Amino acid sequence: MTHGPETPAIQPSDPYADLGVWGTVKLSLAGKELDFTTGPIGRSVILLSIPMVLEMVMESVFALTDAFFVSRVGTDAVATVGLTEAMVTLLFAVAGGMSIATTAMVARRIGEKDPNGARVAAAQAILLGVGISVCFAVPGVLLARRLLSAMGGSPELVESGHRFTQVIFGGSSTIVLLFLLNAVFRGAGDAAIAMRVLWIANGINIVLDPCLIFGLGPFPEMGVTGAAVATTTGRGIGVVLQLWVLFFGGSRIRIDLRDLLPRVAVMLRLLRLSVGGVLQNAISHSSWDFLEWIVGHFGSAAVAGYTIAIRLIIFAILPSWGMANAAATLVGQNLGAGSPERAETSAWRAGIYNTVFLLGVAVVFVAAAEPMIRLFTTEAAVIAVGVSCLRWVSYGYPAYAWGMVMVQSFNGAGDTTTPTVINFFCYWLFQLPLAYFLAHDGGFGATGAFMAIAIAETALAVVGIMVFRRGGWKTRTV
Repeated sequence: MTHGPETPAIQPSDPYADLGVWGTVKLSLAGKELDFTTGPIGRSVILLSIPMVLEMVMESVFALTDAFFVSRVGTDAVATVGLTEAMVTLLFAVAGGMSIATTAMVARRIGEKDPNGARVAAAQAILLGVGISVCFAVPGVLLARRLLSAMGGSPELVESGHRFTQVIFGGSSTIVLLFLLNAVFRGAGDAAIAMRVLWIANGINIVLDPCLIFGLGPFPEMGVTGAAVATTTGRGIGVVLQLWVLFFGGSRIRIDLRDLLPRVAVMLRLLRLSVGGVLQNAISHSSWDFLEWIVGHFGSAAVAGYTIAIRLIIFAILPSWGMANAAATLVGQNLGAGSPERAETSAWRAGIYNTVFLLGVAVVFVAAAEPMIRLFTTEAAVIAVGVSCLRWVSYGYPAYAWGMVMVQSFNGAGDTTTPTVINFFCYWLFQLPLAYFLAHDGGFGATGAFMAIAIAETALAVVGIMVFRRGGWKTRTV
């Protein structure tokens, strides 16, 4: 078993042996078809990580852009976004779980040099995604008022924010397909395509957000609802671009209409893998919901501060997931190519790079927490909670780096059960009781919940590394 990263020597025949830093960056962004089952492991991690990190930066910009402009509308508007996103976490959990399965299957088929199998897996994922999104869209649109009220929204908040909730749920298919189709690209090693799609989608969202929220130029003034329309429009255009590339563009996977005919065996395999992915994401996302509930006991200002801080945290965490996603692709493709030791070494190397990245982010967030929160609000009570949240969560960033890579490495191998069990124990049985105790019995208030986040994530990283070293994931079939 490999216990640390070892980079194979670059052979004289290596066509990329003389690449410098800038040359490596250009190659990673060029979208050129590369074989990640051979050559230096460190460079493979970097080549995949750069576009994946930029992709995740763009994904985080969706939430951050909305928070920035919506915060100008008022506290109720910010709370509406927070409550709606708390409700949509189940949809994100399902989409994320399915994307885990999709990446694992596509990566394994690519590693096995089976492009037809990868193409069929991608097409069946699309069919499943469309069907599942309808199950969320219909009740979300019809029951928006009741859902906001059940989440604790005041009558005024429900009246002003229910259309935001309706638009977000109505655009469920754009959320699910954006996840799944980019998972296809990542599994195939076409990370640059996924990155470009989200750059375009976010550019549209950034332009439309202020126009639709404040009624700039010819656009109607829609308030917080405008943020939902802008985000859904950006995502929708992104999905159209993804489908165009898969059917007509330059991806190494080219889908044909006949591939969209239901293949029961492939769908069942996707669903089997997705169950673990959905559960682990549901556990993780629901934990954030319960944390918001705990924070909500300390007033609207606490919820608003928590919501703003989480936007900034997501902004940093999602790029870090980009490096973890690179590990998933490398693990899946190298297992498919019959190189389990190379798969393991890829995970260790990705963990080291991720730790360096998040350490840098932690230093910035701890040092500049207050001015960052002040970008979104001027209310003293909100700022105090936001600063506390941002700093405490940042203390755990080095641990998050390893936890993410370990979880995604299991997933890339097709072992979605192990991270589900780890999430269950570390989040539900440890983090949430600890957060409630520290916040109430411990007398720390909302800060107690933030302390529990850092402690639990550290525990998850330690457990993940211990289990990963055992190597059981190397024998998983996908």
